[in-house]
Amino acid sequence: QERLRAEVDTVMQENEGKLNMRSLQNLSYLDRCLKEALRLYPSVVMISRKPEKDVKLQSYIVPAGPTIILNIYGVHRDLNFWPNPDVFDPDRFLPEKIKNHHSYCYIPFSEGPRNCIGQRFGLLMMKTLIASVIHNFYLKPVEYLKNIRLLYDIIIRPAHPVHIRFIPI
Repeated sequence: QERLRAEVDTVMQENEGKLNMRSLQNLSYLDRCLKEALRLYPSVVMISRKPEKDVKLQSYIVPAGPTIILNIYGVHRDLNFWPNPDVFDPDRFLPEKIKNHHSYCYIPFSEGPRNCIGQRFGLLMMKTLIASVIHNFYLKPVEYLKNIRLLYDIIIRPAHPVHIRFIPI
């Protein structure tokens, strides 16, 4: 939280206390934090696709017709792509660390021609909200966060409300 606040405060000072498109693009650590949060807890757990023609994947043929279910949550925690996959580590998204990653090992908004059309807008809104909150408040969980139980429906959500104390700076 402190590292993120330091970045946000610096960018806010450089931009007369305002957030705009340019200043939001300078929040690289916030970008990485968001990506890591979406890797660990993608809003959509799985997606489905129905191939219109046969697709060859290495030595496998995926036939046209049947519905294919892709487990995004599983891909995002796969040891083949992510060392220590259950650990929150925003720096795993540093450019030098992800340059050789396959584009389909991180798909919180899907990927390819049918990906989420609201991806850029959603990320921009999340960055704006988080930057504003972290600039003005210290956040402190009320309960021990390890005890949070998640429900896996169409989206991932906590089974019970998560209470956070907002302490003005």
